[in-house]
Amino acid sequence: MKPTVAGDRQLYTLCILVEDIPGVLSQVARLFSRKGYNIESIVSGAADRPGITRISIELLGTEPMIEQIAAQCRKLLPVQAVKILDEHTCIRREIALIKVRACERSVREEINQLAGIFRANIIDVGRETLTLWVFGSQSKNAALIEILQDFGILEIAKTGTIAIERGRSTIYDDDKLKEEYNYGKNVL
Repeated sequence: MKPTVAGDRQLYTLCILVEDIPGVLSQVARLFSRKGYNIESIVSGAADRPGITRISIELLGTEPMIEQIAAQCRKLLPVQAVKILDEHTCIRREIALIKVRACERSVREEINQLAGIFRANIIDVGRETLTLWVFGSQSKNAALIEILQDFGILEIAKTGTIAIERGRSTIYDDDKLKEEYNYGKNVL
């Protein structure tokens, strides 16, 4: 998978493990705002360890810019680990819910066939609508959305991108020593 390029900027995925405390997501997002960086996607959810939240952030930037923001994130008190994922060695996925106009039987059948091709599921059926659920790469979801435009999309709800490295690599591999993350944090 080749990273998206806009000018000299690329799409980077930054994964951050933080303590699960109130306001931590806001604290991380404010750091990006203060630096003037626009977050393309942000997702927060439970990690594999109790009391830890995993935040996945996508942003357009240059390598030095991403290294700088990663270093700034490491300085935040609740941060446990930060890793910049290599777009060539990670899996990135998002979920989309798409409500489509489908009044006629032939249209419903055609949408059902498209759902099968894209491995999407029809999760709600109304008298005049079908709602599809699709999980996949941004390009796969965008392709389905583009095709469904012909039927009349009524509404779309998408998650941000979640990401994880392929193979044996984990976010914990890049962990600095616990003492290095906590250096200065415990002095306060």
